[in-house]
Amino acid sequence: MLTGPFINAAAVLIGGTIGALLSHRLPERVRNSMPSIFGLASLGIGILLVIKCVNLPVMVLATLVGTLIGELCYVERGISSSVNALRDLVQKRKKGEADSAHEPFIQSLVAIIILFCASGTGIFGAMREGMTGDPSILIAKAFLDFFTAIIFTTSLGFAVAVISVPMLIIQLTLATCSTLILPLTTPAMMGDFTAVGGVLLLATGLRICGIKMFAVANMLPALVIAMPISALWAAFFA
Repeated sequence: MLTGPFINAAAVLIGGTIGALLSHRLPERVRNSMPSIFGLASLGIGILLVIKCVNLPVMVLATLVGTLIGELCYVERGISSSVNALRDLVQKRKKGEADSAHEPFIQSLVAIIILFCASGTGIFGAMREGMTGDPSILIAKAFLDFFTAIIFTTSLGFAVAVISVPMLIIQLTLATCSTLILPLTTPAMMGDFTAVGGVLLLATGLRICGIKMFAVANMLPALVIAMPISALWAAFFA
């Protein structure tokens, strides 16, 4: 039974509700310092996953080729455009000063939607639970998302909590589809897949900390090709 997506979605919903109740009473220094801690935690998770790599060349090749595919297909730009298009459908645009006043709010909301629904951590965590039954990545993400939701809701309002619904749908879909792949996998394939996911989490952590703004969404195809490359490596070079 899948549990990670529900725990993660509940964390965002509860965190968003608490943030809405706190409103602007959360100290500014806390809002500014906590994102760096989120990034540090992501880096720690990424390191733990990378060391599970079975075939180092597979991890490197999958990351390089997957990122190249993502860059050529403009994955991150496509995700941003889709979210912006959805925003335009539900947002009643105002003209003049009112429109300008809402623009920072809209941009921040778009960023948080991408962070919760299309992050490498969530996609990798959902796929990993579907294939292994291990919800630990999504549970760890739930802790991060809980505090992230509190911080962002103090400025963006209860809309942050509502993001838990599409996030749950996306993660459940990924995890359910991934269960179909499990009979075709080997321990080496799972190890290499986990290591590639760890690389994405390292990139996510560096981005959150503001050290290097990796286009993490463009790296997502690496998760798709990690297992096929691992299988080919085992067949021809192992």
